[in-house]
Amino acid sequence: MITEIKKVEKESVALGKDILLSGGVIGMPTETVYGLAAVGTNPEAVKEIFRIKGRPSDNPLIAHVHKDYDINKLVEIEHAYVYCLIDAFTPGPLTLVFKSKGVVCKEAVCGGDTLAVRIPSHKGAQELLRAVDAPIVAPSANLSKHTSPVTAKHVYDDLCGQIPLILDGGKCAGGIESTVLDVTGEIPRILRAGLITKEMIESVAGGCLIAEHKEGDKVKSPGVKYKHYRPRCETALFDYGDIEGVIERYDKEVKAGKNPYIMCANEFKKDFENKNLLLLGQTPEEIASNLYDKLLEGEKKADIIIAIAMENEKGIFLGVMNRLRKSCG
Repeated sequence: MITEIKKVEKESVALGKDILLSGGVIGMPTETVYGLAAVGTNPEAVKEIFRIKGRPSDNPLIAHVHKDYDINKLVEIEHAYVYCLIDAFTPGPLTLVFKSKGVVCKEAVCGGDTLAVRIPSHKGAQELLRAVDAPIVAPSANLSKHTSPVTAKHVYDDLCGQIPLILDGGKCAGGIESTVLDVTGEIPRILRAGLITKEMIESVAGGCLIAEHKEGDKVKSPGVKYKHYRPRCETALFDYGDIEGVIERYDKEVKAGKNPYIMCANEFKKDFENKNLLLLGQTPEEIASNLYDKLLEGEKKADIIIAIAMENEKGIFLGVMNRLRKSCG
């Protein structure tokens, strides 16, 4: 199969629509990461996503819809605070987990009774979703457990020859996957941290919990059960501020004939002069936006990526640290 990358335009969106409605799978942009898309009501197309990615069969998918789609067709909205969250944070990087009405096929929800729904804000994603006018399930467009893609080229590097089309909507601004929020209870629970923070949710819903994922739990959200986001090189993760430890490890790798890179926030640049660096930026938003891009850059350059943890796990850094531990811990 020949894989084409086409910029998001009227003609390429029409082609993407035709492929999806005929049971195919394509790469699509969102504001968080690129997705591997199929129509969520087509069991065979959904199975193809799992096959292409090598994704575990008990790891459910998120359904994406356009901003004017009536999600009441797909799910039961049981609590008034949900409407407040939708008004405040969608379209955007927030996924809500509801009781499913069974419209999206059981293969996509892995036999569960809940469905995760997201309304992405990316203009190209909205164009495609509106053209198809059906729920599109789309996990990250990469091989399972590899670092998530934030450019069309990243998708191509992993999935060339596996899908016919990648819609190129530019580099993803968000950079890490959406916050996943269980809204089936009286108080919303974060299943996966992301760009919509606990504090932001509390300000709208009046409260917010963070789920503890235990062995044997039924999985409601992607990204909580398996190793994820890992680059194809060795990694190590050091505590915030452990400059001496990082330098010691870096020098040890150099002496062993390896090519190490240090991945860190810009504030540490002065501490590692004359060393190979993957700089993430300074603000939480910049660091989240650049995290996967730098991991994927690093795997092409480095024998080992030596990463430094964030200063805390508040706000967006909660999601960043979740990804750092799974990619480099």
